[in-house]
Amino acid sequence: MPTYAFEGMSPSVHPDAWIAPTATLIGDVVIEKDASVWYGAVIRADFGRIVIREGANIQDNSVLHVNEGVCEVGRNATVGHSCIVHDCTVGEQALIGNGATVLDKATVGARTLVAAGATVTPGTEVPPEVIAMGSPAKKFVPLTDSARGWIEYNAEVYQRLARRHAEGIEPL
Repeated sequence: MPTYAFEGMSPSVHPDAWIAPTATLIGDVVIEKDASVWYGAVIRADFGRIVIREGANIQDNSVLHVNEGVCEVGRNATVGHSCIVHDCTVGEQALIGNGATVLDKATVGARTLVAAGATVTPGTEVPPEVIAMGSPAKKFVPLTDSARGWIEYNAEVYQRLARRHAEGIEPL
């Protein structure tokens, strides 16, 4: 796994976290227990700190960056494939759908689903337990049973899958 110190700040990865060998961590990055960072993801903390809380997963090809301050992905939250998460807060057990973008100083509430391809614009506060849709994401609707299922189980699924990858991948 490529990790890089930047101006004296180095990534800190809990021994029970899993980082894919092609993920890149730069600077003041904190990865907590049972979190996972998947193939091709880039987490670059050169202006401030990025914290990936316990059990969260950052999926393939997502990019996280921060301005001054802290960008945080909450406990058991999911950042789906090819997302941009920039200088914002993602709440506990929230799910950022594939290809979505969450921008500067936005807050995504706990147990919220940001729909695939949605854009949460700077400073937006998305309430807890809704689906946020659109680009810009201005339509907030109650969680459906399907969305609630994804929110309930996605972190657990990725924690198990990360253990399988930790034990089962091998370079060829």
